[in-house]
Amino acid sequence: MSANPPMPVTPAMQAHPAHNPTASDASSTSRPWLAALAGKFIVFEGADGCGKSTQLSRFAKLCADAGLSVCQLREPGGTDVGERVRTILLDKNSAGMTVRCEMLLFMASRAQLVEQRIAPALARGDLVLTDRFTASTYAYQGAGGGVPDADIASVASVSCGTITPDLTLVFDLCEEAAARRTGVATASKAQSGGSLFADRMEERDRDFFAKVRKGYLDLARREPSRHTIIDASGTPEQVWSLALTTLEARFAKPS
Repeated sequence: MSANPPMPVTPAMQAHPAHNPTASDASSTSRPWLAALAGKFIVFEGADGCGKSTQLSRFAKLCADAGLSVCQLREPGGTDVGERVRTILLDKNSAGMTVRCEMLLFMASRAQLVEQRIAPALARGDLVLTDRFTASTYAYQGAGGGVPDADIASVASVSCGTITPDLTLVFDLCEEAAARRTGVATASKAQSGGSLFADRMEERDRDFFAKVRKGYLDLARREPSRHTIIDASGTPEQVWSLALTTLEARFAKPS
């Protein structure tokens, strides 16, 4: 683990086919670095309430407006098999599930997603954007649930093969603020099946989510070349600006 953590930047299943930008796409055409994202794999991570899903959807539209072919996915899910696994994971009737079983189910859904959706999309040269990937397993089942990182890494190797994200954006928000945000949104998210806080996982205590947050931050410290921390405590517009600045700094070619 690195002694010096990276400085944070501070203050489903959808496909977006490429199309020709118009005058209304000024926000995308003014960012030529977006073209460098073709064939890249970028993950939006963080605890529920951090706003990652909103930012991912907005970024997917920006990239599609710029002419990129975008494959937008969520975890767990993104395939018919994965969505069925998601239902099991979030079902309150699964309360007796062990953390190792939970980890393996997430990885099973991920294996299907990699083989069926992610690998083919990357081979086509699409930009792949996912709402969660392996970092969430290290944070939730690892740091939060106590499964050793080595065990997670072994299963991830089988599930994902050589597929790894080019960059993972970790949207960081303290657990108190995340709880306030999800407290407002829980009912609507539960109905849509879009929240890991909803249903079974919502019942975990504050200490668990503090460990999850620390797990994300520790992972970013260990692998700063593959993870970037985004301060998600600001307004959606502030967080959007920070995310774009981070992505441009990572992918823009030197002039």
